[in-house]
Amino acid sequence: MDPVSRLFGAITDRVVERPRRVVIACLVVTALFAPGMALLEASAGSDQFTDGIEEADALDRVNERFEPAFGGDDPTTQLIQRDANVLDRRGLLDMLATAERLDERDGLRVTDFSAPAMDVAAELDEDADTPAAARDAIERASDGEIDDAVDAAAEDPGFATLLSDDFNRESGTASASLGVVSHSFPASADTQAIQQEARTVAEEAPGDITAFGGGIVDDEFQRVIFDSLSIVVPAALAVILGLLAYAYRDPFDFVLGGIALLMTVVWTFGFTGYAGIAFSEVLIAVPVLLLAIGIDFGIHTVNRYREDRAAGAPPETAMRGALGQLVVAYSIIAGTTIIGFLANLTSSLPPLREFGVVAGLGICFTLVIFVGFLPAAKLMLDRWRAERSLPEFGSRPLGSEESALGRFLPKLSAISRPAPAVFLVVVLLVTAGAAGYGAGVDTTFEQDDFLPPSEEPAYVDYFPGPLQPGEYTATETINFLSDNFATSEDDTVTIYVERRMTSDSALRSLARAERDPPDTFVTVDGRASAESVQSAIDAYAAENPEFERLVENSALDDGRPNRNLDRIYAELRNSGYDDFTGEYLADDSRSTRIVYAVESDASDAEITADARRVADRYRGDATATGQIVVFQAVADTIFESAIVSLAAALGLSAVFLVILFWLLLGSPTLGLVTLVPVTVAVATLTATMRLGGIPFNAITATILAITIGLGVDYTVHVAHRFHDEYAAGGDVDAAVVTTLRGTGGALTGTWATTALGTGVLVLAITPILGQFGLLTAASITLAYLASLIVLPPALVVWVAVVERRPELLFVGRFLDAAGAIDADAEGDATDRARTDGGTDDGAFEWQTDPRPPAEDPSQKR
Repeated sequence: MDPVSRLFGAITDRVVERPRRVVIACLVVTALFAPGMALLEASAGSDQFTDGIEEADALDRVNERFEPAFGGDDPTTQLIQRDANVLDRRGLLDMLATAERLDERDGLRVTDFSAPAMDVAAELDEDADTPAAARDAIERASDGEIDDAVDAAAEDPGFATLLSDDFNRESGTASASLGVVSHSFPASADTQAIQQEARTVAEEAPGDITAFGGGIVDDEFQRVIFDSLSIVVPAALAVILGLLAYAYRDPFDFVLGGIALLMTVVWTFGFTGYAGIAFSEVLIAVPVLLLAIGIDFGIHTVNRYREDRAAGAPPETAMRGALGQLVVAYSIIAGTTIIGFLANLTSSLPPLREFGVVAGLGICFTLVIFVGFLPAAKLMLDRWRAERSLPEFGSRPLGSEESALGRFLPKLSAISRPAPAVFLVVVLLVTAGAAGYGAGVDTTFEQDDFLPPSEEPAYVDYFPGPLQPGEYTATETINFLSDNFATSEDDTVTIYVERRMTSDSALRSLARAERDPPDTFVTVDGRASAESVQSAIDAYAAENPEFERLVENSALDDGRPNRNLDRIYAELRNSGYDDFTGEYLADDSRSTRIVYAVESDASDAEITADARRVADRYRGDATATGQIVVFQAVADTIFESAIVSLAAALGLSAVFLVILFWLLLGSPTLGLVTLVPVTVAVATLTATMRLGGIPFNAITATILAITIGLGVDYTVHVAHRFHDEYAAGGDVDAAVVTTLRGTGGALTGTWATTALGTGVLVLAITPILGQFGLLTAASITLAYLASLIVLPPALVVWVAVVERRPELLFVGRFLDAAGAIDADAEGDATDRARTDGGTDDGAFEWQTDPRPPAEDPSQKR
């Protein structure tokens, strides 16, 4: 006996002979892992995907070196005010009253407050440098004085940046304004708690004012995950437990299978908590995957055990025979699936790498639990029931001959029986077409993917109180900011240039890059619409004649200075344009940023490509960045990661399957055959995604790995069972029938349970989880159909090629099928069944009972 067989034999002996020790050991490990689940932390939002992206690193440098539109280095909270006119007396006082209340909260450590209301108050009283003093100044002034102060404050170009786009300088009106509250907390402070407290204060203050910031967004990012899970998990459990109850049809086996599934989740996420891996949106796929594989292993173990028990074998012999086959299949499935998930380590995105590690480790735990704990506990349970003479409930295996499922499943291969090779060629051609079509599936990455919807789905109103989700405002607030303030990055891209901006050609090089803008850039008088340090120079020159003369004396005909740049920058910084200049020119004048307006109807991919081409025009080290460019770069990386990991998973799986089937079964080429239906499932899934308009995104990027994992799971079960049955009886048709009835019945229970159980993800609050649920259900269904429809003819072709039996293909099988039809039509099916062991199960039927007679059912293995 080879070492591998001895190892599997030793595992089987240990489980069958010492089940109590195995069960106790598994329960102890569960108790050790359980506290780790309490250490799990949520990681949500788009930031987790941007680590290591060049464009994101450039944007970080921009934010570090240039003054942002809102706030400085300290943590900040935005106050968003909405009113008929935020610049009249009541509107100004409402904003200042809110700021004053925040200033009085010692726990908020407010150090500074900036808003249009503060600028207006400063025009009335130059000493009004606190919200309280500013409020006093507004209250003392007449309406006419306030109007004059608004007009004077509007002279500063920074005044309008904190007002909505409908700001009318002539009438002094605007429907919304922003205030920025700075706090003296360190960068490591809990911004969520700070901004939550600020929001509470704002809600209690007069007027329609909302506190907002990154901490509030992060809080909703995290809450939406757990709120979604609180809805989805009970619904999924209800569906899964209901279907498992039917699959097991025995309350004891049902409870035992549920405990084993729970243990896989505890082991996996207990380890994840100990390892410090945060639970992100991508890891939501892991419990789905573990349930799918665990349900499959559990149903197969119990079903195979029941088959032998039904044939008269005692419990120990039946379990030994079942494990003798299934340990091999489970090991092949686990090894190949782990390789498939570890292929995600090729991704440059940390969340996808973490998904690969956690999923791979979870499959290891699943293998241990369903090879060790479940069989051992099942033996102990049956002994306990026998000692107490407890009745058996549903002990008949799924897919038994007398069941409707057992009669139906063999008919799935009827379409391919006349000419399996021709059928296989047609399937592969259709697969190639599906793959070509599916290659055009979109890839997206947007912050909206992670946010809760602006309006909750109507069906959540029917949920009981404990399942009701919390209130979410981040999406609505972000949309309001995007629609009403020019500070939104939705329609801009940034070029970050690292070079010495005091050189004579610095500003002229910026001008050259603005010529002949690409189609996606907004143009003004034939040049790209851009904001840069040149904009500050032009604005100040229009106000200060002396500065204008300095610029004119330092410039050529185009008005761009090429001399005295040090002096020009110093004048700007000493003027009222310091903040505006700091947004575009670094303090050391060694880097600059240029913000280009882009067409709102252009695609992110087109804008990004054009931005990169414009960046190439600049002298120095120039990088295209900004939210559009960063998110498109992440989307490109997601697609690249999906393709690379798919290729790696398929390639490594092929090698691994060949080696394992060679070592364990002596049939290396059978490993390649098992990948045929997996390839079919993957190709048709990508085509389905494109047809349904579902893109690859941060979560659905894992769907190909899941499809490979589940596809290998299903096909290895079918191929391994076929190999054993064919080796025992030598009849191809009989092996197919037995495989489809026995293994196909178990797979049907697995498919129904996992597909419907994961399909309830459509109830999740976030649409992205709903898409993932639909795709997971589709991938499970495609893997199931491919393993039962595509794999049987592939196995027949494999036997014909390996054993040189051409009679199994084409004409010979077609004539045989035609003879079966004629015999059935003439009423000779009964005689034929007596002669060749067949049965009258359908048009194209095979041998019903292919197994050679055996005294001990376990010996047929």
